[in-house]
Amino acid sequence: MAGRLLAAAARTARQLSSKVGAVTANPSARGGDGGALWGVCSHRCFSADAVAVSADERFTRYNSAVPVAHDHGSLLTTPATKVTRLPNGLRVATETAPFAQTATIGVWIDAGSRFETAATNGTAHFLEHMAFKGTKNRSMRQLEEEIENMGGHLNAYTSREQTTYYAKVLKKDVQVAVDILADILQNSSLDERSIERERGVILREMEEVEGQVEEVLFDHLHATAFQHSPLGRTILGPASNINSISRAHLLDYISTHYTAPRMVIAGSGGVEHEQLVELVKNSFKSLSEDKTTAADLIVKDPAVFTGSEVRIRDDDMPLCHFAVAVKGAAWTDPDSIPLMVMQSMLGAWNKNAGAGKHMGSELAQKVAANDLAESVMAFNTNYSDAGLFGVYAVGQPDKLDDLAYCIMHEVARMIYRVSDGDVIRARNQLKSGCLLHLDGTSPIAEDIGRQMLTYGRRLPLAELFARIDAVDADTVKRVAERFIFDKDLA
Repeated sequence: MAGRLLAAAARTARQLSSKVGAVTANPSARGGDGGALWGVCSHRCFSADAVAVSADERFTRYNSAVPVAHDHGSLLTTPATKVTRLPNGLRVATETAPFAQTATIGVWIDAGSRFETAATNGTAHFLEHMAFKGTKNRSMRQLEEEIENMGGHLNAYTSREQTTYYAKVLKKDVQVAVDILADILQNSSLDERSIERERGVILREMEEVEGQVEEVLFDHLHATAFQHSPLGRTILGPASNINSISRAHLLDYISTHYTAPRMVIAGSGGVEHEQLVELVKNSFKSLSEDKTTAADLIVKDPAVFTGSEVRIRDDDMPLCHFAVAVKGAAWTDPDSIPLMVMQSMLGAWNKNAGAGKHMGSELAQKVAANDLAESVMAFNTNYSDAGLFGVYAVGQPDKLDDLAYCIMHEVARMIYRVSDGDVIRARNQLKSGCLLHLDGTSPIAEDIGRQMLTYGRRLPLAELFARIDAVDADTVKRVAERFIFDKDLA
């Protein structure tokens, strides 16, 4: 169905790309040239009474779509990211905030669920749980008390390609935080009784995740888009694997993937680079120096995108949840930045938030004006050798066809008709989102660790913003043609 909708939407967008004229908000004038776009779309699927205000009319009313700021000189004054590579291959990267009284120290590891086999899927996530169950030097209670007594926070998470352990502490407790992280990564006890207890915890977590429709949907999207590929596996793994994972599996995963060249120690806030380097040298002495990289393993088992679909009918659910995607860009693909801008162009909207008919995104305008969905959200997910670019939506089952057509029409429209105002708005939204995301020591440390693993360096904000501002309407059309035109859908 999605393939036919994309073809139809592409034909409509191609036919309309040469038409010029503002879309009127007056229903009586819809039959004229000014209502050409909405006339065709409403004839196909939209109600006769719902007409959105034209995006072109509103955003060119004052001869300026949105404020444009190409001068990023002020960003050059942001703290530099210092990087040191130790003899064993371990990298230490920091961004110091001179007056910060807290610091985040974390270990980012180039290892996640995609580096497991079908039989061991779930090991990386299981190991994340076991890290806080005690070490050879600290019992679980001692570990918890030590963190709580200094008012710190210790956490971890696992994704398809990375695993992270981090601590947020006061500036004076950075040394203790490094010692604790080194202890749990090099000296975890992996007690058999603790392993058995944790099985039940993970199974309960799995039940909770299965109650979150969005999480389940994106797992199914990965499973169908990357079927028979490692990226198609879930992070938690199947229940059968959770019940069978042994201490030997965990130890094998540590020795294979928790190696110094595949790790980055990232620090932000009240942390001095030279001090952290010395602490890491003294604490992380037992890591394997195996030079096999994640890239070496990915080349042997790359992600393969397959156009396909999964449908699950549940009549007890009042709403329909669906996602559609094309194969996106890898992290290092030159077109990954334009795809981020395109994601901002499509935007996100929720019925409870209001302002749908007056948002910049034409997708949000049309969905809101015609009451097609409860929510809609564009997404762009990047991995080392692939990605997913698409739209996730929630709506009434009887409006699914109209909603799907509206989404595919707007996605396909980027191949043929893109306004400068839409691109400028999307660029500014993306840049402001980047800055807002980096508000705090933990997000900054996460940004450092992730970029060091994916790019091999930390992108300065001035460089990132310059690359975003280099995206124009022609770039969007070119990238849309590369990734969307006549491509398989999942």
